[in-house]
This record gives sequence, C-alpha cells and structure tokens, in this order.
Amino acid sequence: MDAESQGPGGASGGGVRVAERPQEPSPVPATHRRPWWPAVRTYLGVAVILVWGLAPFYWMVIVAFRERSHTYDTTPWPTNLTLQNFSDALDTSSGNNFLSAIVNSLIIGGVTTVIALLIGIFTAYALARMEFRGKFLLTGVILGAAMFPPVALVTPLFQLFGDIGWIGQYQALIIPNISFVLPLTIYTLTSFLSDLPWELEEAARVDGATRLQAFRMVLLPLAAPALFTTAILAFIFTWNEYMLASQLSNESTRPVTVAIALFHGPNSFTIPYAAIMAAGTLVTIPLVIMVLIFQRRIVSGLTAGGVKS
Repeated sequence: MDAESQGPGGASGGGVRVAERPQEPSPVPATHRRPWWPAVRTYLGVAVILVWGLAPFYWMVIVAFRERSHTYDTTPWPTNLTLQNFSDALDTSSGNNFLSAIVNSLIIGGVTTVIALLIGIFTAYALARMEFRGKFLLTGVILGAAMFPPVALVTPLFQLFGDIGWIGQYQALIIPNISFVLPLTIYTLTSFLSDLPWELEEAARVDGATRLQAFRMVLLPLAAPALFTTAILAFIFTWNEYMLASQLSNESTRPVTVAIALFHGPNSFTIPYAAIMAAGTLVTIPLVIMVLIFQRRIVSGLTAGGVKS
C-alpha cells in the first residue's frame, strides 16, 4: 500500500500525503507563437526613417572630405579624401570670415541661454509653486507666444531696431532669440518644479529659511537635470537660427548660419560647394557629439516632470 492510500492510522502514523510531481508545461503550439512579421516591420520602419533623416548629413560629410574636382561625384562612399575643403572654409583671406562667425554664434547662443534660464527658472517657480491672480492667463500667453510664427516678426523688428540703431548689434539678435526660447524654457521647468514634493520646501521654511533661500538651497539643486536639458535645447535653437540673423546682422555680428549661406568663391559666378559642405560639417558635428554625450541627461530632464514621484 502506498503512502497516499494510508489512512490516519496507517503505517505512516500521521497520514501524510506525498506531494505530487508538478507537471511540465506542454509546448506552445506553433499557431500560438509570436509572429515575426510585426517586429521586422518595426525595424524596417525605423531603418527607413534613419536613412531618410541621416542621408543629407551623411552626404554633406562625404562631399566635405572629397577633392573639389569630385564634388559632383554620385558615389555613395568616400573617395579621394582630403582636408583641403576645411582649410578653405577656415581661410580668412577669402573674405568669408568663418572663424569670426563661429565666435559670434557662441556669444549669441551663450548669452541667450543664460538669460533665458535666469528668467525661465523664476517664472517657472512662480507658475508652479505660487498662487496669484492672472496665473492661468499668463500661462496661456506663454503658450501662445510659443505658437507665434517668427517670420511675422522679421519686418517689425527690422524697422524697430533700425530706428534705434540696433541693426548689426548683438542685442538685436539676442533679444528676439530669448523671446523664442523662453516658452520652451518656462514650460519644461514649470513641469519639473510642479512635481517636486511640497514637503521639501515646507521643511526648509519651518527651519527658518526664506522663500528665496528654500528655492536656492533646496529646489534649485533638484532642478539641475531640467536646467541642463533646457540649456542644451535653447543653445541648439539659437545656434541654428537663420531667418532673423540674416536680416538683423552685419559682417561683424554675422553668425555661422548666415556666414555659410554667404560663402563665395574667387568670383561672383563661383559657388564653393565643397567648402560650404566642410563649413556645415564643422558647425554640425559639435552639436551632434554634444547630444550623443548628454542624451541620457536630455531624456531624463525632459521626462523628469512627467511622472509623479
């Protein structure tokens, strides 16, 4: 008699039942397996988007490293590599002044980013942590400014800055760029500050800190990821701005976007496409490297305010 058939008074004494052996799961039928086509379709779609987006940049880099005699070569891989095009782009004797344009873009982008962050962080704090009359109206105005087309401001700004003598001055390029990047700055920082626990600020106030001290010592360090992300996005936007810069700058304040568009050869009938591609590569690669290095910080900063802790 096995143990399972023994009663309470059997040889086992306690009537213990032997545990049954677990049954092994039956193999999944072939009809229930996950289909492979959706995954392949997803990867194909991603590949098409990547090729479509990166093809112009790839072609620019390839042409930049080719000899000028092979500028119009349609071969999709590098041939006859040379650095002469980069030398031509940086040559100041040609009158293109590309190096000074890079300095101008750094000045305009740096000042714009710093001022936008200073204004944006205090505005975002007021919208996220304070209650006052007109708060929702102010939020609507900020969002409306983000949707306003910059092209509609070219003529009014040109006339205004011309009347006060600002055409060709740095402030004529910095002030409009600040107004363009402020909505993004305020929106990103407001979303982040709104989700920070109120208890942190209240604890600092209980310990005797003023509102400004609580903001500076408690909230500001926690907002570092959002500040870093916003600074990168604001700088990239300002670095790439062309439309207003082409109308409000002159030779001494011209940024790189305008300088590349005005590249010229030995005469007015020659367009140095190879040098233009080299200049575009020099302008674009640093931004790409910066985004690749700090992509985790950018993503974390953009998503930090989207999830309640």
